[in-house]
Amino acid sequence: MSVFNTSEKGISTFFLTGIPGVEHAHFWVSIPICIMYLVAILGNCTILFLIKTETSLHEPMYYLLSMLAFSDLGLSISSLPTMLRVFLFNATGISSDACFAQEFFIHGFSAVESSVLLVMAIDRFVAIYDPLRYTSIFTPDRVFKTGFVLATLCILLVLPFPFMLKRLKFCKKSILSHSYCLHQDVMKLAFSDNRINIIYGFLVALLSLLNLVFISVSYVLILKIVLGITSHKGRLKVLNTCFSHICAVFIFYVPIITLAALHRFAKNASPVIRVIISDIFLLVPPLMNPIVYSVKSQQIKNVILAKLC
Repeated sequence: MSVFNTSEKGISTFFLTGIPGVEHAHFWVSIPICIMYLVAILGNCTILFLIKTETSLHEPMYYLLSMLAFSDLGLSISSLPTMLRVFLFNATGISSDACFAQEFFIHGFSAVESSVLLVMAIDRFVAIYDPLRYTSIFTPDRVFKTGFVLATLCILLVLPFPFMLKRLKFCKKSILSHSYCLHQDVMKLAFSDNRINIIYGFLVALLSLLNLVFISVSYVLILKIVLGITSHKGRLKVLNTCFSHICAVFIFYVPIITLAALHRFAKNASPVIRVIISDIFLLVPPLMNPIVYSVKSQQIKNVILAKLC
């Protein structure tokens, strides 16, 4: 009997995939993945702990950084269980409810991170454009309210995803392309009409792209201000305050743009490349953001050195 027989009642299990063609080496691949997850979770927990306990870090910029660390932590914890099960234990099965829940959390925390990066770009612009009014514009109370509103909007935005997937009919044996569940990956396995999923997924992706557009506009305006500064030292000082955020934006968006380009212009590209880039999207931002901010932020660096000494 074919594994692709359909069922009007749907299915109860999806099957995840590691890296195609290197299944024999999944155990060795799991070692760096475990290390990356450990460093990411410890790093983001450290950032959250320092910002909570150190009064010198009770500033709007660092409150936004704590939101970024929280979304990175959520992203790591959301994908950790299935990735380790696939690579470490070769356990590929996942129930449909667990799969839909995982894709909700992955897309939700990704949307939160994208929104936080946008607010951080606006924060940098205001700090550079009008430094005298910065503290009155970006008050801690406004930052917290902004974070709450953004988180609520992101949850409402991705909340329909699991329910839209539950109404679809799938093959009895549905094999996913990754070691975790994504809406677009699950959706394309359905044999019933999924046009609503495609349209809504496109709208959500478009909103994420709009965040990147607004971030780019913010930095164009910042660059215009920087070019108006006469001293070379002054320009470098201003740009240095943006360096960590620019790194975070590149780390988050480069894998997304690369994947989109592969799907659009390189449809015959190796599946291994797509899987690795997708894994980079989930693994690298939570790993690198705490490291970048700890190295480039003098206040955080001083606090860490003080704690260690």
